[in-house]
Amino acid sequence: MKKLSAICILSLLIPFSACSNDNDEKSPADTTPKPQWHLEWSDDFSNGELDTSVWSRTTPGTPDWKKYQSDDERCCLLRDGKLVLRGIVNDNTEKDPRPYLCGGVWSKGLKAFGPGAIMVRAKLGAGAQGAWPAIWLMPFDESTGWPECGEIDIMERLNHEGQVYQTVHSNYTQNLGNRTDPISSLTTRIDPDTYHTYEVQIWEDEVIFCIDGKRTHTYPKKNGGADGQFPFYKEWYLIMDMQLGGSWVGSISPDQLPVEMEIDWVKYFKYY
Repeated sequence: MKKLSAICILSLLIPFSACSNDNDEKSPADTTPKPQWHLEWSDDFSNGELDTSVWSRTTPGTPDWKKYQSDDERCCLLRDGKLVLRGIVNDNTEKDPRPYLCGGVWSKGLKAFGPGAIMVRAKLGAGAQGAWPAIWLMPFDESTGWPECGEIDIMERLNHEGQVYQTVHSNYTQNLGNRTDPISSLTTRIDPDTYHTYEVQIWEDEVIFCIDGKRTHTYPKKNGGADGQFPFYKEWYLIMDMQLGGSWVGSISPDQLPVEMEIDWVKYFKYY
């Protein structure tokens, strides 16, 4: 997969954008097609029910992010053409002893996203103490185990913060502790009360993050990806979820629940 220039896709969808360049225009005699972004797949959640050929509900488990994942219908629902992912106080601990419940969807085992670009338009809302909404990628083949298999966090937000984190994880960043050469995580200010488009582009030699069509973070391959530094050029599954509690986000304030994240749409592009 080759690129002429790494331009965030949202800017390419706007005619005469500031990113356009007259030198990139074809001359009248040049009939060779130039590579461009092509929309390969999308979901706008407007059908009134979840597409089960692509999505299933996230399942509970021992990691912090999975501790309160639930299939309770109140935690993952379609409303007004949006996918709504929520965290709530559990009002029936006889059925489920956990004090809190939250929900999400993933394409694990169902739909793979190869090198290209994934865009998600989402609104995070007011937030809550202990809330941790996330949009992220894990390898479709996880057989090598984490962190060697890699992880790409397109967007994470903590509590009430007015910023989001965009991060890559690998053996190089986690086991070897190399998080500054190159920088593996950056934050960007956002207005959580409005919709934003969160984007990641996966290229052979770099991972590019964007918000609302503006590049926010680039993680390049270094030394040919030695020491497991760049396990990113492959297929992934997408996870979108509301998470509650854990060592990073901190304690949960039940009086601030319910909390929710709204997903407007998901789009996947390839460059050819």
